[in-house]
Amino acid sequence: MPRLSHTDPDTVGAAIARCAAALRAARVHFGHGTDNARDEAAELVFSVARIDHALGAAAYGRPLDRRQRARIDVLLRRRTAERLPLAYLTRRSFFAGLELYVDRRVLVPRSPIAALIVDRFEPWIDAARVRRIVDVGTGSGAIALACARAFPRARVDACDISGPALAVCRRNVERLRLKSRVRVLRSDHFAAVRSRRYDIIVSNPPYVGRREFRRLPPEYRHEPSLGLLSGDDGLDSVRAIMRSARRHLTDGGILVVEVGNTETALLRAFPRVPFIWPEMSMGGGGVFILRAADLERG
Repeated sequence: MPRLSHTDPDTVGAAIARCAAALRAARVHFGHGTDNARDEAAELVFSVARIDHALGAAAYGRPLDRRQRARIDVLLRRRTAERLPLAYLTRRSFFAGLELYVDRRVLVPRSPIAALIVDRFEPWIDAARVRRIVDVGTGSGAIALACARAFPRARVDACDISGPALAVCRRNVERLRLKSRVRVLRSDHFAAVRSRRYDIIVSNPPYVGRREFRRLPPEYRHEPSLGLLSGDDGLDSVRAIMRSARRHLTDGGILVVEVGNTETALLRAFPRVPFIWPEMSMGGGGVFILRAADLERG
């Protein structure tokens, strides 16, 4: 039997090229885990064919059977016609080296905080001394679970106000076998943690203002608005975190929060706060760090 090449019509490589062309032609928005048509097409095909991304181009010559090709076509049509984020179709997303289950009950994980977690938030904290972490607005649990993996001696609280989101979070906690160290809490910001204090408070809260929300690409309409919209200027949730964070930080602790495009509004709202804006090794921005002592200057 002749060996297939990646240009043969029934191979992984050919399917990726075909899907990428269709995604470009449909002018879909990229921003839910990928930023270009080729990478998104590769995730679609690799997911259906159950191929590890680590294989990369080495898998392009693999044949696809009729059922796989049909499934790829179904997902591609839904992605382009309905503008659904691909992760909702494949039911998976990747964050800081973890594969997570996701569906429309949660935002698709995509925070640049992942790069800080991989670096264990150094040099802003001594990673060896971290014992307690809380993720405020955990959604799928991506940040909380990545922190648990990065800090194997720490206990992590994963908090969210959304019951449906926490069901997804629990599913990920179980599949990653982290139940012994990750506690899932239904909580409006810090309400359920009582007087507990943490070495790291980390959050990717909702930070989209009403005007910006109306201008978002169609893909974002499929995500829960509770995880995106945060008042007129996008800062309602960030303000709540800033008000309470100092009470829940250890003296040497840090607060890490993503604010995205709301950075300018944040600086206007808190002109005296000495925010640290780290450069991300994996790209992205809009994430600030505050040491516990600096929160007292807000």
